[in-house]
Amino acid sequence: MFDLPVETVKQRRQYRIFRKKLINEGFLMIQYSVYVRVCVTQKSAKYMENRVKTFLPDNGTVQALMLTEKQYNDMHFLVGEKVEDVRNTSDRTVIL
Repeated sequence: MFDLPVETVKQRRQYRIFRKKLINEGFLMIQYSVYVRVCVTQKSAKYMENRVKTFLPDNGTVQALMLTEKQYNDMHFLVGEKVEDVRNTSDRTVIL
């Protein structure tokens, strides 16, 4: 998750470069400024966190949150009308 300033030309350029590098590392956008990536082990997740540290922009906030697959699957989609489908069950599967 990140919140980066985009007030100057330099900041907008750093934002674009950071976002592009996240995508090149296999991250997928699930919401504006929220990207996810599946890592098989906690060790590989820590490795990926260290890789992201190598291309952090000069300003702004970048946060990392590690979840297990079960915790990620337990995420609920809240919408105005009730949704009864696979999105709100642990039957969801992430396929990359």
